Formats: sequence, structure tokens, C-alpha cells
Amino acid sequence: MEAVEEAAVLIVGAGPAGLATAACLAKQRVPCVIVERESCSASLWRYRAYDRLKLHLAKEFCELPHMAYPAGTPTYVPRDRFVEYLDSYADRFGIRPRYHTAVESAMYDGGKKHWSVLVRETDTGAVARLVVRFLVVATGENSMPSIPLVSGLTGFEGKAIHSSEYKSGRDYSRKSVLVVGAGNSGMEIAYDLATHGAHTSIVVRSPVHIMTKELIRFGMNMVQNLGLPVTIVDSLLVMAAKFIFGDMSTLGITRPKIGPLLMKSQTGRSSVIDVGTAKLIKGGVIKVFQGISKINTNNVEFHGGRQVPFDTIVFATGYKSTVNMWLKNGESMFTKDGFPKKSFPNHWKGEDGLYCAGFARRGLAGIAMDAMNIADDIVTTMDQVPR
Repeated sequence: MEAVEEAAVLIVGAGPAGLATAACLAKQRVPCVIVERESCSASLWRYRAYDRLKLHLAKEFCELPHMAYPAGTPTYVPRDRFVEYLDSYADRFGIRPRYHTAVESAMYDGGKKHWSVLVRETDTGAVARLVVRFLVVATGENSMPSIPLVSGLTGFEGKAIHSSEYKSGRDYSRKSVLVVGAGNSGMEIAYDLATHGAHTSIVVRSPVHIMTKELIRFGMNMVQNLGLPVTIVDSLLVMAAKFIFGDMSTLGITRPKIGPLLMKSQTGRSSVIDVGTAKLIKGGVIKVFQGISKINTNNVEFHGGRQVPFDTIVFATGYKSTVNMWLKNGESMFTKDGFPKKSFPNHWKGEDGLYCAGFARRGLAGIAMDAMNIADDIVTTMDQVPR
């Protein structure tokens, strides 16, 4: 027999988005329950990120609400320091997620005006039903690794992994490795592999802005603090990037027609923050390919017919949302791919007390905005109810 519990707010997911929303509610003295299917908070950052990872934006753009980074934190925060920050954040606001708790279904009862959420403890199998007025989906954009369907992949005799399984290039010295995907993770993993002695190639399937971390920091400050138009700042950034990196089109890397900050704002796609990969590509250390036609038992056939043998393929091809696997009344808020139908900045609020945090494709700054908006809206709604 399932236990029945009542709560005002349920937050699903204890990553940065869930923690930030819980903290904002705690600041306004609104109790909440937060459930997490993994054994810890921020499992992506703890266990599914490569060793050399740092936040790609300066720390002033990566704080969660109501708590700055400790004095002495580097400008570009390493992964382990960011995890420490999240742990301190949870302690500061008394956030105690219920771990090993997976949501199996969530349905809205229009007659009783509440959400009925079935959860299961993954370690014991115990089932409970949570009856809540407000439901916050904080499972985020990076819920499940996504590997594209590539002809022949299942027959590949080498090693094929998602970037979430990659830790360090130390394990691949002298091996031939192909990285699929040229976002920040793909480019940085390619650099890490090459500097550890792997014979490294990367698939770059679409135009990409390559920037330095200083350029992006400068651009964001110009827009956010000085109020300069994004188009003007973008022009300056592209001009500077051309001077620093030159024309890499002959190497298979072209720039998008839209500027880097505007592209992030309109599409959610980030510029690549270069860690040294560009130099290795220009020097021929890292080879660039445009796309995969098919994968054979021990080699990859690229567009144009060239076949190259590889020991390992690392798919830095992102993640996908899993919200539609359990949310049964979310059609008005989420697309079939599990992302908000509304565009930023109105994406975070749905109907019947449904919210989402961490789906803005704007990093930690977007998470902070979502959390504050959600908490304020919940408090306003609660105050409107006759007592």
C-alpha cells in the first residue's frame, strides 16, 4: 500500500536548478520537498564530467541566488570547487533532498486542484504518492546522454562512449580517438586527448564561434553592465576572434553568420571557449572532419568517402530531456522533446502550478533567474488564496 504525503511544493531534481529554487523558496519561508533519483545532488558535475572541466564563464555570471563564491575562488571555477560551492549552498539554506527517489508519474487533478506525483525509492522499492499544489520540474536539459543514430555503430568493434563517461586523456595515449561534436565539451576533450598523446580527430558538423574566455567575459560585461547593443558588441568580438584565430575555414571550421552573444540569446548555442584546441587544429595535431556517413567494424567513413580507423569514438553530442517520460499533464508547457514551448524569458511558468527551472539554455545565470521567478510567483499565488 502506498503512503500518501502532502506538501506545498515539490521540486524534481537536485542539480543546480533544483537547489537554487529550493533556496529561493527557503528565503521566503516556503517549505518544499525535493526529490532526486541519484544518490547525491549535482550528479552530472560529480560523476559525469571530465577531470579538467572548469566553468566556461567567469564566476560573476555563475552564482546561484543569495550566495556568492567564497573569497579566493578562481575566476573560472574548476569542477571540484563548483561541487564544493553547491554543497555549501545546500547547507546554507538547509536543503535536504530525498535521494534514490525517482518520479514515475505526475498528473494534475483538475477537480481537486493539485498534482498527484507517484515516486519510488530506487534502493528499497517503496512507493509513495505526493499530493502537491506546485510542481517544479528541475531535471534540466542534461537529463539523459544523447547519442545520434549512426549507421553501423552497433557493429563497431572499438570503444564507443558518450562524453559523460570520459574522464581523462591519460587512458587513451597512443590510441586513435574520434570526438563527435564541436561544442565546448567536444573541443576540450579533443584538446585533452591530444595533449595526452592520443591521435585525435574531431567531427565539426556546423559553423561555430571560437572565442577566448576573456573575449566572452568582456562582451557580457559590455552588454550587461554598460548596456551596449548586442549587435555592436558581437561585431567587436568577431573582429577580435578573427585577429586571434585567423581564418580556419580551410581546416573545416567556419563562423556562423549570427554573432556569438546574439546566437546564445536566440538559440541557446554557446560559443566554444578555446583552451588551446584551435592551435592544435591549425598545427595539424587534431584532424577535422565534416560528418560521418557510416561506421564499420573498425573504421569510420566520412562524407566524401574517406575511411579512417579508430580505437575509440567519444560522442560529445549533448543530452536530452526526460520530462515527458513521467509528466502526464505537461502538454501545455513542454514540446514532445521535453523542452518549454514558450521562449525565454517566459518559458519557466506553465499552467496549474507547473514550473520548470534550468531549461533556458542560458547556463547558471538562467538557472538563477528561473529560481527567483518561480519562488516569487509561488509566494504571490499563495498570498492570493483566501485564508
